[in-house]
Amino acid sequence: MAAVKEQSISDKLRALYSLQLVDSRMDEISVLRGELPMEVSDLEDEITGLKTRLKKLENSITDIDNEIRNHNTNIKEAENLITKYEKQLENVKNNREFDALTKEVELQKLEIQLSQKKIREANAQREIKQQSFDGINSKLEQRTKDMDSKRVELQKIIEKTEKDEAKLVKESEKARKEIDERLLKSYDKIRKTYRNGLAVVSVARGACGGCFNRIPPQLQIEIGVMKKIIACEHCGRVLVDESIVTPQEV
Repeated sequence: MAAVKEQSISDKLRALYSLQLVDSRMDEISVLRGELPMEVSDLEDEITGLKTRLKKLENSITDIDNEIRNHNTNIKEAENLITKYEKQLENVKNNREFDALTKEVELQKLEIQLSQKKIREANAQREIKQQSFDGINSKLEQRTKDMDSKRVELQKIIEKTEKDEAKLVKESEKARKEIDERLLKSYDKIRKTYRNGLAVVSVARGACGGCFNRIPPQLQIEIGVMKKIIACEHCGRVLVDESIVTPQEV
């Protein structure tokens, strides 16, 4: 970072307060957007997860359908063999040939029963997976509608505020160049401490503009003369006198 020219304490306080004003206006834009960016991101992640689950279920259902198809093919083949063996039984010449063909017919009937059992089990599994698929698909459709709606809402806010935000970003960068690195680190640390992002506040009616605790009269005088940087003993925010606020900033 380029060295900042030597400043008086009053100049440093004014620079800090100016930066705070700009950052607070940027915070207002963030508040206007609210949780929408996070909500859109969460919905995108959830939709990706739902699509992955749907794809797995779809593949699983396809595998079950193929399995059922194979069992039906086995049944037809077994039925054809039974028909074949039963015709052969009409022309058997001895008991051994009769017993062999009868055994083959029974084996094919057992094969049919086994395939039918497998088909029932597969259909039961398919129904469960289909129900899951339909439920997830319905949820996906709703989440997609929610995401599209929030995206439209967010886009409207972005279009409304993007010019102001771009301008404020430049102002913030410019203001930061006027403040030495040590002060900036302290400023940023305090800002992150509080949800409202206030690191520099004015003393209003004898109280801290951040935590609203009373400021002793003697300390108020010291703040007013701006000979040193003074932090609130209760919240740690940098305190400035009301006189630092120009009419344009009110």
